Formats: sequence, C-alpha cells, structure tokens
Amino acid sequence: MNEPSAAVAPGPSARLDRPHRIGVLHHWPALVGVVAVALILVGEADREVPALVVAIAALCYLAAAATDRPWVAWAAIPASAAVVTTTELLAVPWWWTLAGSVVVLVLVGLLHGAPRPALTAQTAAVLAFGALAAAALLVDQPRVGLAVAGAALASHAVWDAVHYRRRVVVPRSLAEACLFLDVPAGVGFVVIALVG
Repeated sequence: MNEPSAAVAPGPSARLDRPHRIGVLHHWPALVGVVAVALILVGEADREVPALVVAIAALCYLAAAATDRPWVAWAAIPASAAVVTTTELLAVPWWWTLAGSVVVLVLVGLLHGAPRPALTAQTAAVLAFGALAAAALLVDQPRVGLAVAGAALASHAVWDAVHYRRRVVVPRSLAEACLFLDVPAGVGFVVIALVG
C-alpha cells in the first residue's frame, strides 16, 4: 500500500534557489527611473528640462486622481510628451498647454465624480509644482532658474514617497520610478547650476 506523500513546505533555502534576476525584475520601476535620468542629464542642461519634467510628473498624478484610475498616471507620461512636442512644433509654449491640461483634468475630475480629497490634493500639488516650474523659467538668471527647477524636481520625490508608502492615487510602480528619476535628476541639475 502506498502512503500518501506529505506536502513539504518549502524551507528557507527554497527562496535561494530562485534566480536572482527575479529580484532585479521586481524593481523594474527603479531601472526605468534611472534610465530616464541618464537620458535627461545627457541632454542640454537647460532650466526648461527640469521644469518640464516636474510639471509632467505632477500632471500625471492629477490625471490619475481626476479619472480615479491609477494606471492613467503611466499613460499620462507619453500623452503629455506628445502634447508638449506637438504644441512646441506649433510654436505654443509647453506651459500653456500643460496649464490647459490641468484645467481640463480638474473639470473631468469634478464631472466624473472623482474622490474630492485626492482631486484636491493633486490639484494643489500640480499648482505648487507648476508655480515652482514657472518661477524657474521667469527668473532673470538662467543658472538660478536651473537650480530652482532642479530643486523643485528633487522635492517632488517627497510626493512620490508619500504615494509609494500609502499606495494611493498612482500605481506604486510609477511612484517608485518617479523617486528614482526625481532625486538624481533634480540634484544633478542643482549641481550643474552651481558648478556650471
């Protein structure tokens, strides 16, 4: 008579048998953020770049809150880039189109019945980060503007960390990618402004 085989729970060594690459793949958002930093910092060190990045970052959070769909934050990245590129080709400043996008998203959120606390918080955040980006563009000295925009971008990481920890509004993967973009890119621009 065959005895039924007892199910054996995997021991601590079972975790070690898994390939290490799974752990690396688990942190793909961090890799996305770091690659984005490399692409951004290789380009021109102009105050427009960090100002645009922080404005789009805040807009992505607002898009997710306004639609009450976290995945929309990821979709808002290429959508914002397409809008900015198109309007720049038409000689319309990017900040006007992003400001218009904020108005549209707030109206969508109000009409769609998005949760008011999230919509209010994200609207306040996009206005605050947008004001910092605008200040960076309006200041007379480009290096000071670059430092302000870089500091604004780096400070957005606090917003990312709050959302990452609380798992609200945006996917955790987006908050993680944003953290790994905002801090090194923001600090990088501040350093470039100070030593440039």
